[in-house]
Amino acid sequence: MPFDAPLLNPDLVQRLRQVHLLALDVDGVLTDGRLYFDADGDSLKAFHTLDGHGIKLVQRAGIQVALITGRDSPMVTRRASALGIRHLHQGIEKKLPTLRQLCQDLELDLSQVAYCGDDLPDLAPIHRAGVGISVPGAPSYIRRHADWVTEREGGHGAVREICDTLLQAQDSLDAVLDTYLNGQD
Repeated sequence: MPFDAPLLNPDLVQRLRQVHLLALDVDGVLTDGRLYFDADGDSLKAFHTLDGHGIKLVQRAGIQVALITGRDSPMVTRRASALGIRHLHQGIEKKLPTLRQLCQDLELDLSQVAYCGDDLPDLAPIHRAGVGISVPGAPSYIRRHADWVTEREGGHGAVREICDTLLQAQDSLDAVLDTYLNGQD
């Protein structure tokens, strides 16, 4: 069952209807932000399966997905590949220029982007995207610039909440549910 869509103002719902690209930070959004290191110094990340399935659903509905992250991680590369995410940008300190270039490549305007992040490198994309999103664990000065703060924490279903809300705003959620109810997926 999808998460209940948060109560959003009509202006925000209208802007969500225009979204053709969902761009996400990784650490703190797709993960809980914690890094685990093994004895060899290799880091590990945990991803929530609900978030992954939500990403697949929005892609199926025609919304492209991009990951723009400050760290470089083979685990993120594998996760993006497993989810069919074609737009992966790692080791990016200044995310807005990367997002702008991606929009240019995809022939989109920033107003057609929903961007979710949780820290200072995400502030400009949150502020400039058509829909800027953050998570409850982000510092208050980041959340203050977001159009919407998810109810769920990063790494604990925040991305699924975003995906389900996008699908609902774009009138695609019922069609997705029908596919599963009818056993076609």
